[in-house]
Amino acid sequence: MLLVSRTRGELEAIQKNIIDSGGRAKVLVSDVTDTKQLDAELNRLEQLDILVNNAGMNIPEPFVEVSESHLDKTLALNVRAAFLVAQSVVRKMLDASDRAVKGGSIINMSSQMGHVGAERRTVYCMTKHAIEGLTKAMAVELAPKNIRVNSIAPTFLETPMTASFLADPEFRNWVMSRIPLGRIGQMEEIAGAIVFLASPAASLVTGTSLLIDGGWTAR
Repeated sequence: MLLVSRTRGELEAIQKNIIDSGGRAKVLVSDVTDTKQLDAELNRLEQLDILVNNAGMNIPEPFVEVSESHLDKTLALNVRAAFLVAQSVVRKMLDASDRAVKGGSIINMSSQMGHVGAERRTVYCMTKHAIEGLTKAMAVELAPKNIRVNSIAPTFLETPMTASFLADPEFRNWVMSRIPLGRIGQMEEIAGAIVFLASPAASLVTGTSLLIDGGWTAR
């Protein structure tokens, strides 16, 4: 397993948990927007079977106040980097011509905002709709190679990235009022979806988005 992030401490903590559980993991401190470095590291791997394409960001602000700098930064990470990382991984999967079982699973991290719209999130919604379109197009093109491509679309989760937003009682109440199940999501619930889509249990699942949103998009 190759763990990629810009923060070594977080990576090493995850690596330790994996090793303590009997697994193997390698740490790569890298910015996924630096595609040359990441591509070189991926090429050193013997094989690649699964990609969790998880990097992303959000800068909530009114549509008319979005700066070109914020627009470019969000597009560069949420769309461009996601595309290029997936492209590099798929090339590696296709290169495994000597393997008895060919193929793989690509899991793009999307959002419920890839299915709906929301105020102060025009750029984020745009990028996640792009990921949903990319997922479907990749799935159709790569199906003959037995490479499955799906997305996961969570609602708001309790994470360090959302902590400052959810600390605002007005915003938290706005979120809660839109989730029929009446609670914020937990990371463990997303992890289960990732394991499913990566496993043989999902061998006939491709080109779809697994919404884990407590019913947000069902309204």
